[in-house]
Amino acid sequence: MMLKRFFISSCLCMLPFLGTAQKVEHVVLISIDGFRPDFYRDSKWPTPNLKMLAENGVSADEVRTIFPSVTYPSHTTLITGVLPEQHGIYYNTIIKDDGSPGGWVYNFAEIKAQTLWQAAKEKNLKTASISWPISVDSPYIDYNIPEFWSFTDPLDRRQATSEHAHPKGLFEEVVKNATGDLSKNEYNLTSLRMDQNLGRIASYILANYKPNFLSMHLPNLDGAEHANGREGIEVSRAIAGADFVVGQIYDALKREGMIENTVIIVTGDHGFVSTHTSISPNLWLKDMGVDDKAFFFSVGGSAFLHITGKEEKKIIEIVKSGLAKLPLVQREMFRLVDKEEIEKMQSDPRVKLAISAKEGFSFSNDKEGELLQKKKGGKHGYFPDFYNIYTGFIAAGAGLERNEKIQHMQLEDVAVIIAKLLDLDLPQATGVTYPGIMAR
Repeated sequence: MMLKRFFISSCLCMLPFLGTAQKVEHVVLISIDGFRPDFYRDSKWPTPNLKMLAENGVSADEVRTIFPSVTYPSHTTLITGVLPEQHGIYYNTIIKDDGSPGGWVYNFAEIKAQTLWQAAKEKNLKTASISWPISVDSPYIDYNIPEFWSFTDPLDRRQATSEHAHPKGLFEEVVKNATGDLSKNEYNLTSLRMDQNLGRIASYILANYKPNFLSMHLPNLDGAEHANGREGIEVSRAIAGADFVVGQIYDALKREGMIENTVIIVTGDHGFVSTHTSISPNLWLKDMGVDDKAFFFSVGGSAFLHITGKEEKKIIEIVKSGLAKLPLVQREMFRLVDKEEIEKMQSDPRVKLAISAKEGFSFSNDKEGELLQKKKGGKHGYFPDFYNIYTGFIAAGAGLERNEKIQHMQLEDVAVIIAKLLDLDLPQATGVTYPGIMAR
């Protein structure tokens, strides 16, 4: 019975979502980590709420993400409308001196571009955010439950979240009134309860504080796809759980009489690729004799060449030449991403050469061991030029067209759309809006 209840969310009575000319007073932005357009386009997935929203609103066949297609830079693009070179978040983590990943980027002060939260506050609107990456200590979020965890026990997010929640005591308030007491594993990525509890928190904040703009990040699907790839029962369970949360949010808005002047947007940060083999590209640099002057920094689906020695141009030419001389079977596992493509995608400006794996392959940061290792699961981080790495987009609510389909969007469009809906000023954003979304 519990499994059946998990898959079947509450009924979405969509009559208010039929394109009435209501003024938009609230926007709820829900990011599902690892969200894909087939989750609402393909009938095999257990997503009744997402499909109802798509049918009664505007949806995209695909949304081009950023480079690299990883979580924290992508979420920063969602909240700013600009690409990494402008917002300053290039990877999920910092890079240590030895080329390995360091601590995660988490503090809002690291973001160099204006955010939707700031734009909303400048119009005297009320803001809220639940588990959004790089939102810690943001001065522009009135009700903030940031994505954060203990540095000594990363599985325990409770105390760290409490210490950085705003206002002080908000985390204790939502635990008391929305979730009930939380064990460590009910508020981390080991359990699908994480998404469910975040949904309860968001519903409580919407009902009690009625923010004009609420951003929310649901992380569980990403873990299921990393472990299993694009398919499988665990992926079905995770997207069903996220779909249930979308239903929770809708029901909360309906109960509070907010649904007629609210737009719900559901999107994501990246798609996913099923993989079977991991490549250690730093071993190639070792064979080329430049491992003391450069390293590849892997983000899963791609790896960025960072130069630590002098004569950058010479080192890049050695690496390009060395990669071109690899056996054909190895060359067919990846493609070069040159300076022009990196600049076009406004990725890390320090990097002049990267490699992106072909589907089925991924990269590691290993500097010892075997070049190729069997690693079955799922990855993202690839250069965003193919369907499987694209994410999705659904918007439904006040004044929007019904059953409107957009063939192709860009991730940076989302912030522009939200700014337009709430009449915010976000001048640096580079995205565009679409007629079906603005038909009010």
